[in-house]
Amino acid sequence: MNRREARLGTFASLPISALLMIAFIAPLLAVAAFSIMPPKVFSLAYTPDFSAYAEFVREGYWKSLAWSLGMAAVATGLLLVICWPLAYAMVRIFRRFTLVITVAVVMTLFVSENIRLFGWVITLMKGGLIEGYLRAWTGSGFEGLLYNVPVIIFGLVYIYLPFMLFPLAQGIAMIPDDARYAAADLGASRWQIFTEVELPLAAPGIVVGALLTFVLAAGAVAESKLLGGQAVIVISDDVESAFTYGQNWPLGSALAMVLILVIATLIVMTLMKVDLDAVMGKGR
Repeated sequence: MNRREARLGTFASLPISALLMIAFIAPLLAVAAFSIMPPKVFSLAYTPDFSAYAEFVREGYWKSLAWSLGMAAVATGLLLVICWPLAYAMVRIFRRFTLVITVAVVMTLFVSENIRLFGWVITLMKGGLIEGYLRAWTGSGFEGLLYNVPVIIFGLVYIYLPFMLFPLAQGIAMIPDDARYAAADLGASRWQIFTEVELPLAAPGIVVGALLTFVLAAGAVAESKLLGGQAVIVISDDVESAFTYGQNWPLGSALAMVLILVIATLIVMTLMKVDLDAVMGKGR
């Protein structure tokens, strides 16, 4: 019976497997193939050439990659600190109002990311809402808060907050109340309960939220363009420029493949140190 069910499951998964192959694997293979083509060609009918990868180092594109990964890491850390108390309150305190908070956060996703960021541009720019009202009330203003690294990180935190909040709330919901009560009865301090009981048991939610946030933030481009201007050029901006303005598909593909491989390596290294059964909720 188990073999029959396994065969039926395999047969039933064939359509979605084929769809995944067509929609995800095939484009990835095409990008990988273009990345080893000579510069500025638009066909795969050439002898493989790895000059695009050499250009990644020679032209300093690794700096853009470092900025992307660094800002994504900082944004992920800030989101973990910001979302933990909110997620904890959603699960343990605001039980009746959790749905209201969830709907309020989810509704932000119904509005385009670019529109929301443009709203912050209008708010933070020189002559914008903050500087305009300050000048009207005090007679003095400032040069605006845009076009720097902190405001880019702020944009990443603002846009990707839901992707950290909800997995974190799910992870906190997995912590049994009995475990916290037992630790308190044994004399554990609030800090010990947090570090030795709550954090380890909420680790699946932390890992999922951190991975989602980091991957999305590392590939983000709108935040650096709209809020950062030319203060920092991220790797996604270089990929877009290579494919469009530069009309250099091999270079754009090589930059994309480097980003994919670096992020994939970091994810695999992280997951190797995590209990995947716990992350997937198995064994419970």
